[in-house]
Amino acid sequence: MKYLLASTLAAVIAAAGTTANAETSGGSDASQQQCAIGYVTGVGGSAQGVREYLAAPDRDKYRYLADNPIRCKISDEGRASACTGITSLRNEKVSVYDDIDSTTMAVVARVELDQGTYPVIIVVPKQDVKCDE
Repeated sequence: MKYLLASTLAAVIAAAGTTANAETSGGSDASQQQCAIGYVTGVGGSAQGVREYLAAPDRDKYRYLADNPIRCKISDEGRASACTGITSLRNEKVSVYDDIDSTTMAVVARVELDQGTYPVIIVVPKQDVKCDE
């Protein structure tokens, strides 16, 4: 449990450092959000899962979500990795980790898996992230 808490804290510190570097580098435009902590309402998961979900027609999105639940490997130390699939998030507090591309970003979120709830680095659409002011 201590290791899980320590790894979560390390991810939050790393996210804060990444965000600070992005803000001071001048590489972002004024319309783009830059924050360390935010809230996500929408979907999140593996990069491939999110891309496929966003590309699916609206009529198929619910089915895609139901047919592709998020799954991760959990190490003996309690670290989640090699995640696949997608999950729905409702006002979930996250640590912003890094921009993936112009439409998605990586965040650290607490995700409920079959083995329990773990902090996991997942990809979410940028439009679904609201910064904590």
